[in-house]
Amino acid sequence: MNPDVNDSAVPVVVVGAGPVGLTAAALLARYGVACLVLERRDSPYPHPRAVHLDDEAHRILARLGAGAAFAAVSRPARGLRLLDPDMRVLAEFRRGTAPGRHGFPEANLFDQPELERLLLNALARRGEARLRGDAEVTAIAPDGPDAVRVEYTDRRTGETASVRADYVLGCDGAGSLTRASIGASMRDLRFAQRWLVVDVDTSAPIDAWEGVHQVCDPDRPATYMRVGARRHRWEFRLAPGETAEDFRDPDRLHPLIRPWTGELPADRLRLVRAAEYTFRAQTADRWRAGRVFLLGDAAHLTPPFIGQGLGAGLRDAANLAWKLAGVLEGDFDEDVLDSYQAERLPHARTMIRRAKLVGLAMTEGGRLGNMVRGAVAPALQRLPGAAGAIIDSETPALRRSALVRPSGPRRGLAGRLSPNAVTGDGRRLDEVAAGRFAVVVAAPCTGPQRAAVEGRAERCGAVLVTAEPRSELHAWLRRGRARAAIVRPDGTVLRAGRDPARLCAALPAFTAADRGSGSSNPPT
Repeated sequence: MNPDVNDSAVPVVVVGAGPVGLTAAALLARYGVACLVLERRDSPYPHPRAVHLDDEAHRILARLGAGAAFAAVSRPARGLRLLDPDMRVLAEFRRGTAPGRHGFPEANLFDQPELERLLLNALARRGEARLRGDAEVTAIAPDGPDAVRVEYTDRRTGETASVRADYVLGCDGAGSLTRASIGASMRDLRFAQRWLVVDVDTSAPIDAWEGVHQVCDPDRPATYMRVGARRHRWEFRLAPGETAEDFRDPDRLHPLIRPWTGELPADRLRLVRAAEYTFRAQTADRWRAGRVFLLGDAAHLTPPFIGQGLGAGLRDAANLAWKLAGVLEGDFDEDVLDSYQAERLPHARTMIRRAKLVGLAMTEGGRLGNMVRGAVAPALQRLPGAAGAIIDSETPALRRSALVRPSGPRRGLAGRLSPNAVTGDGRRLDEVAAGRFAVVVAAPCTGPQRAAVEGRAERCGAVLVTAEPRSELHAWLRRGRARAAIVRPDGTVLRAGRDPARLCAALPAFTAADRGSGSSNPPT
């Protein structure tokens, strides 16, 4: 354990050791930032919750050195199948399982306890971070102008203690004490549905298509997916008066899942969990107060219809960690941290509204809605380009901020994620950048212009990457009408343009170097 990590004073306290808190702590630790993670449980939550991450989130895990481990415990989803209330296929949007633009399959299904275990392993490899379990945070308050005091209780002994931190990251879920401590409140985006979530373990064969099944039924909408070799997930909207308790009896549950399990006897299916969730669409009205930040479900709640709930939290961690490291290292002024909410809140809100729209389109409208879906869904399947757009994993660009700076009235590449493409030496971009800024320049770039770019990159601690002709990076720049792009440590484009030397004037100095290679991108 790093000597800077102690129970009295630490640069960063992370409240909550779910996937978002563990990811944030591990990312900070890779920059050498000492942090203490406080978690009220004594071990990872044993039951499955989130089951999907896209390739952008898989890319974040790879930066922790956990990409290969996640690939080993996840399975690519093969697309989306829409079914009518009688289980007839309305449309099927197939997705390949080969690595996409970020080096990983675009949709990945998994069991959350396995994800948390590999994140704990990633954190344990770093001496800069410490996890303290059975520690229930009871109060968070300013401690002078430059620190925050976090009070907590040891749930085993009842003893109370406190720690002084430069910054606090609230990753403590929907009922966040951190959110309450900064006076933030959740803004309702007008969506609430009660659903039954069922997880089943079985070695018996379930002969079902290896993608996500969505039953479009205003009376009993449902979702099914195979999560692992033995694990299966069903979700059903509950009718008024129904509760999860009603379906813990196999005789009540079995009729719901029989369209997929067929004649398989109920005693061949082990019920792992049957729980009730209220799917909500909400965002916190502010994500920062001074030195305290909100991440994950503490900052936003999304319906699950496009599988972006946990991914949004991992994006929060990836967006904030390197900026915080830069501030603690002295590279950035503290006001650069305002870019966290400026960038992440509009992005999260857009994804929540997209999920809400998809959910309503699939589950509402009564008999008329069924008639419309019966006509529209098959047509979408035949419409050129529609199928690709429906299953495309790319998320929107980030809004303009201190660290997203379009070069002109056209946004271009600024705010978008760069592809994690293979570079000239056979490594992917994230592996070459290794947590630094990258200046991607289209070849040929020679003479005084290249010398100016190389000099600026070296002074700022950035890495220069040449996009060779006919390479994926070269094609990406060309589509964005650019000759060069500045790519941030989180993979987002700060700025792109036609003049590489002039562009590099916007490159900030960043010396908070990633202290671990750890990339586990798949072989190319």
